[in-house]
This record gives sequence, structure tokens and C-alpha cells, in this order.
Amino acid sequence: MFLTIVILVGALLLLFGLVSRRLSGTLITAPMVFVGVGLAIGGSGLGLVDMEVEGGALHVLGEVTLALVLFADAARIDVRSLGREAGLPARLLGVAMPLVVAAGAGMALLLFPSLGVLEAALLGAILAPTDAALSQSVLHARGVPARIRQALNVESGLNDGLALPVVVVLISLASGHARGAGDWAWFIGRQVVLGPAIGLAICVAGGWLVRRASEADWMTQDFRRLSGMALALLAFGVAEAAGGNGFLAAFVGGLGLGHTQRDQIDDLYAFVEAEGQFLMLLVFTALGALLIGPALARSTWRSWLYVAASLTAVRMVPVGLSMLGARARLDTTSFLGWFGPRGLASLLFALLLIEDGTMPHRDEVFAVVILTVFASVLLHGLTAAPLSKLYGRRLQEAEGLMEHEDVTEHPLRMSASEN
Repeated sequence: MFLTIVILVGALLLLFGLVSRRLSGTLITAPMVFVGVGLAIGGSGLGLVDMEVEGGALHVLGEVTLALVLFADAARIDVRSLGREAGLPARLLGVAMPLVVAAGAGMALLLFPSLGVLEAALLGAILAPTDAALSQSVLHARGVPARIRQALNVESGLNDGLALPVVVVLISLASGHARGAGDWAWFIGRQVVLGPAIGLAICVAGGWLVRRASEADWMTQDFRRLSGMALALLAFGVAEAAGGNGFLAAFVGGLGLGHTQRDQIDDLYAFVEAEGQFLMLLVFTALGALLIGPALARSTWRSWLYVAASLTAVRMVPVGLSMLGARARLDTTSFLGWFGPRGLASLLFALLLIEDGTMPHRDEVFAVVILTVFASVLLHGLTAAPLSKLYGRRLQEAEGLMEHEDVTEHPLRMSASEN
């Protein structure tokens, strides 16, 4: 089976790569193709791939991918310029995101009476982060004002890291792990303080060492590029070994590296981003091959109603509330509300849930997450290009709008269909 997977993945990467530029800006996106191929070769299709979801290989793939993606997403954000231009991202992250979690939890309690409050809150938190990889046409569409593109870019870069500590704590609470007040304080301290502190120290110090070695001409260009991935993995591994949260360590480490080594971040970031892209496509293939079939088998009308609500009202209403007073047009608010696709972060957070294994309604929550990501891959992928063009045309001739104010454009996450 291993050779089968190697051959299929290699062939798919090559074939899609050959036409990737021609597919740029079309209705076909890389996640859609890789999920579709996964469905075709998995248990629901040809049965060429058969692997236990709770097996170690999938979790290792998921953990490494999440660590690299968190690191790369954080590193590409220019913290200095973000501080000066935080208006729309602050609204989306500081106001809309908590409301999305609350709305998702409320909808879960309404549709799934068997879930407890903590399980409902966990479902809302897992599906709160957005994934720009599913709608790259939006971020690359020059007709869409830079301020709007960057608001979505920054939101997707930071909200997975912001959601992570909430998800980790809720998984522990919902799983019924008995702890006294002191134990909880120590657990939360290790998760949200120790891990980030280790990641920040390693990446800031490591970035300084890379700079000094490069200036002294001790370091080749190849190893300079490799050092970014080395720092991400080192931050993750050391934090986990010390009892902290390795994912938060990678995220905060990426923020620290991007802030302190801004002028050399392109070299440090590029290889991590490329490897993260490759692993991300593997995860989407695994989603199709291993996860969507069982989720479809467990689905009910309640599941699909939650999926529909999660992708529409659960996000769009909070985004609308967060934009009050921003002087944004209604079509801008609707555009920001719709393009909050659920993807890699939600999927990998769900794998953390499976790894824990003790939550009473774990399988039900997991299935709803998988169905939501599946629907988002299709719907946001299909609508990204046409809605971006339509929205861009509507704003093209308008002048003096807040949407057209200049902002610093942060680097975009790679897209197999856009670069």
C-alpha cells in the first residue's frame, strides 16, 4: 500500500503541476482536485488506500503539517505594519471570531441535543479558523481592493493560532479529565505560557544565529533556507518535550522570527511554506481517501443543516456585527462574511480530537467537522473566482471608499493553482 500511495501522490503532484498556471483563477482549485482524487482511491472508491484513522501515520502527518503551517502563517505577517493597519483584521479577529465560536456552539446545542455545552463549544471553536488556501483566487484578485484582500489574509494567518489554545483546553474539559484548580492552572500555564515562551526564545535566538552566520559567509543559501523549517520543528519538539504546547510554540515562534528578522524572512519562510504546501495537499488527499466516506455514512439532516449554517449565518452574522461603524459597503461585509472557508486548521484540530479519544460524542463532532470542511472545499473553491470578479467590478468605479485605502500587503500563502 505504501508504494501505491507514493506512486499516486507523485503522479498527482506532477500532473496538477503541469497545468497549475492554466487553472489559475478558474473554478478548479488544488484542494478540490486532491480531495477528489482521495475520494476516488479511498475506501468509498477504488479501495486502493486503506488506513486506520486512529493510526500513528495520519497523526504524525497532521501534527507536522499543523506545526509548519502555523509557523509559516505567523512568519509571513508583518507585525509592525499590522499594528498600524489593524482596523479590519482586529474587527474580524477580536469581535467576529469569538462571536463565531459562540454562534457555532449555540447552533450545535440547537441541532444536536445529545451534545453537552463543552462539546458544542469545542465544535464551534474547531470550525472558527479560516483557511485562505481554499479561496486563493480572492487573495490574488487584483480587482478586489488590497485592504479587503489583506484583511482576509491576516485573519486566516492568525486565527488558527488564536483558536488553538481554546481548542486544546476545551478538548481536555470535554473529555472529562479530572483536575483540581491547581492542576488546571498548571495545565493552562504550560499550554499557553510555557510553549509560546520556548518557541519565541528558540526562533528569535535561532534567527539571530542565522543572520550572524550569513553575514560571516559561513552559511550556504540552501541551508539558510532550510533553517526556517529547522526552527519550526525545533520549537515544536522542544516545547512538547518540556510539557508545553508545541503548536503554540511554532505559531509564536513564527511571529517572533517574522518580527525580528523581517529583512531576511523571505529566505527563511520560502522553504517552510513549500514543504507546508506539499504536506497540506497530502492532508487533503487523506481527507478524501480516509475521512469523508465515514463522515458521509454518519451524516443526518441535522449534520447537513449545521454545515449550511456554519458556512453562512454562523460566520456572516458575526462578521456583519464586527463591521458596524467601519463605513464598509454592504457587499464588502457580505464578501468578508462568505469568504471564511474552513480547511486545514479545522481538519487538523479535529485530528487532535480523535487522538484524545475519550470525549463522549467525539465521533459525532468529528464527522460534522469533516463534512463542513468537505463542503467548504467545494463551495468556496467554486465561488472564489467568479465572486471576486463580480465584487471587484462593483467597486472599480467607486471613489473615496474605505475599501480603497492603502495598506501594506503581507506575503500570501502559496497556492498550487496560483503560483
